[in-house]
Amino acid sequence: MIGKEKNPKPVVRCSECDSETDHYYIFVSPINEESAVCWQCQMREEKGFNAKKTFRRQSRRGTIPR
Repeated sequence: MIGKEKNPKPVVRCSECDSETDHYYIFVSPINEESAVCWQCQMREEKGFNAKKTFRRQSRRGTIPR
């Protein structure tokens, strides 16, 4: 049983990106409502990076004026 969890988490839907995942954090609001946020969305928020998951930087075309 290497790599298998004894008590795996159930699969839930992320409240940010709406994807199903078993790697998530549970946050409890002041009115006692739970929301699940996947690891990817949480890392994106911690970095302050708000681009889409598929975002890629393209090289600049042409010359840069001085």
